[in-house]
Amino acid sequence: MPYRPPLVAHEYFSADPPELPRRAHGEPGPQTITQAVLASADGAGITCKAETESGAVLFVQLTAAGEGILRCRLSADPQARTRSARLLPLTRPDESARAEVTVTETGAIVTTGALTAHVTLAPWSVRYADTATGRTLLETDPGVVDISGRMRTAPFGCSVVDGEIVAFHETFTFPADEVLVGTGERFLPLDLRGQRPVMWNFDAFGSESDRAYKNVPFYQSSRGYGLLVDSGMPVEFDFGAATQSVTQIVAPDDVLDYYVLAGPGPLDVLDRFDRLTGRPVPPPKWAFGSWISSGFFIDNQQRVMERARTIREHGIPCDVLHLDTYWQPAGRWSELRWDADNFPDPEAMLAELTAMGFRVCVWMNSYLSVHSDRFTEAAEKGYLLKRDDGSTYVADSWHGGFPEGGIVDFTNPDATAWFQDLLRPIARQGVAVFKTDFAEGVPADSVAFNGMTGVELHNVYSLLFNDAVAAVTREVHGHSMVWGRSSYLGGQRHAAQWGGDTMCSYPAMASTMNGGLAHGLSGVPFWSHDTGGFTGRPSDDLYLRWAQFGAFSPLLRFHGTTSREPWVFPDVEPAVIETLKLRYRLLPYLYTLALRAGETGEPIIRAMPVDSPGDPLAWQVQHQYRFGPDLLVAPMISQTQRRSVYLPEGEWIDWWTGTVHTGPAMLSVAPPLDQVPLFARAGSLIPTVEPTAHIADGPWPAITLLSFGSVSARSGGNLATCEIRDDNGSSNVTAERVGNVLTVTVDGPAAIAGVVTPHAPGSVTVVINHQAQEHRQ
Repeated sequence: MPYRPPLVAHEYFSADPPELPRRAHGEPGPQTITQAVLASADGAGITCKAETESGAVLFVQLTAAGEGILRCRLSADPQARTRSARLLPLTRPDESARAEVTVTETGAIVTTGALTAHVTLAPWSVRYADTATGRTLLETDPGVVDISGRMRTAPFGCSVVDGEIVAFHETFTFPADEVLVGTGERFLPLDLRGQRPVMWNFDAFGSESDRAYKNVPFYQSSRGYGLLVDSGMPVEFDFGAATQSVTQIVAPDDVLDYYVLAGPGPLDVLDRFDRLTGRPVPPPKWAFGSWISSGFFIDNQQRVMERARTIREHGIPCDVLHLDTYWQPAGRWSELRWDADNFPDPEAMLAELTAMGFRVCVWMNSYLSVHSDRFTEAAEKGYLLKRDDGSTYVADSWHGGFPEGGIVDFTNPDATAWFQDLLRPIARQGVAVFKTDFAEGVPADSVAFNGMTGVELHNVYSLLFNDAVAAVTREVHGHSMVWGRSSYLGGQRHAAQWGGDTMCSYPAMASTMNGGLAHGLSGVPFWSHDTGGFTGRPSDDLYLRWAQFGAFSPLLRFHGTTSREPWVFPDVEPAVIETLKLRYRLLPYLYTLALRAGETGEPIIRAMPVDSPGDPLAWQVQHQYRFGPDLLVAPMISQTQRRSVYLPEGEWIDWWTGTVHTGPAMLSVAPPLDQVPLFARAGSLIPTVEPTAHIADGPWPAITLLSFGSVSARSGGNLATCEIRDDNGSSNVTAERVGNVLTVTVDGPAAIAGVVTPHAPGSVTVVINHQAQEHRQ
């Protein structure tokens, strides 16, 4: 549960998670598996009949779920399913996967590709190891007993209250040098040691606490594996919080169902994670331009058009205008109906904005105000969540700030169809994408159409909501993008997600960055945040520094309770525009990363261990990241305007000065306000284009390559390569320098117009596919 300090008002949340029952004094502790017998062994894996110290019988199944993926299930009934699986599957194991099973005198050995489990039956234990080397990745722990003789942890087994199993649990050893990362958009330090996250989606009121809008019951280890728990319930992880020696998992579900995923590195783990949960779905190309919002205040059609014209007049690169809550009638959210007084002719407005090169995003959520006739209609038809007595559940989802409302019940197919019918006319008018706000507010004591309790529905509700909205944009516009705040396991199919209502401060920007990096390590590459901060008004320097962070984020949106329009910050507006132009120059590089992420699951902003898994320091570094494999970014996170930057092994070229740094090394930097610390990997080849007012449809017409491959022979020679992915296919590019001749070979449709060698001394003759061109320095 979240920490609530004394003497500070507790912010009531209509959807706080339930706590597990507490044992009365004298009641026994967890029922731990002490021994088991092998019931069956075949090409899928093994099934064991296990006993606890109290004599209870449980079933353990250890099976192959894909190459390098082992699945472990513990239940009272071997046919048991997780409660969320009754509604929608969160994982899709490979049913054809086969295991090599060897029965031994003490147990069994189960192998699938790169991962092997060594099972001991009495006493029960499992050790997961790298198949090739035998190196231990993960092993179960029998539990910690204190001086009083009481069990202080929850090892493999179950807990019973009043004769009923209330939870299953598992405990693993936690070596002192192991680092664990992930569990979704976690705003705390990337290293999870000492944290106890509950997988329960919160309206987090910012980005600086243990509350998370987007939970993913999955983590990765510096030892080279990942672990995924398949459950929509409020699973609790204890990463060395109760005791530093173990990691614990408590699943209040009908079965404990978890997967161990082989590495050896984070990218390998993420690839296997995607095989289980689905590949990310990239947004359309235009979405990678900048988004500028109306902000959280009353807007109208005239102001929208003035905003659009000002953006173009000031030369601000921008592709999307976002209209927040007040495109709808005030106090009747989310009515999904234009405010006729403030927007008398939305079709004409949308058509004019389209002609100016803008797409439009509008805000909405799945709550219906009691003051709206939409609520009345939905309640009468039974389309809203209910209470036990059958009455409509009316919840304070706005925390007292706006009227209460009902919650659309997406377990009811008729309710889903009705809701989608409200969206279609708006999409057909020309709205390109919907911001799917909230959806963390399913109360624990509500009841759904399909019989699920609010506890069972709470987390997966966000998936149903985003699925329903994405289906409409796919039908009308041919893409599946939403701009979502809440999500859960499998939510990478909904691009994009943003980091919620963060405060306007440097610490909030830093913790927001942690959230994005943790989310990328949790399988979600398409992520953003409220550039400038949401709550309050940023100072000029913070606004610019946040814009720099936004420019080097997967997606970029300016949004807040007050205006985030660049001209409202005139002293830094020119620098903000230049920052956006730099992003637009790098769009071929960014779009390549995006399309690749859709196939591999690799993050776009990559926490340092993603590309340096064997570097212990990389697992500890925060607030900096690789932007793809070839750029390293360290946004400024303090008003002191000085920070440390860790450069991993290799040579790194300062983007602004050309200074070459050899890693591993720690730098202290204090860049001018208009420069973000940015380094290019020596040996990289970066595709760029000339920045434009907005992104045109179709492939990039003329790409200029920035070659950092010839800066120094120490960078691995004079050869640089890159892949360029675009809407017309993929191209492989090689640039090789011999003397003063740089020969570029393009295999694919990319239109390479020229090559620049930043900061390289001397003149160079460039030959592209046998055609000599004048070198541009």
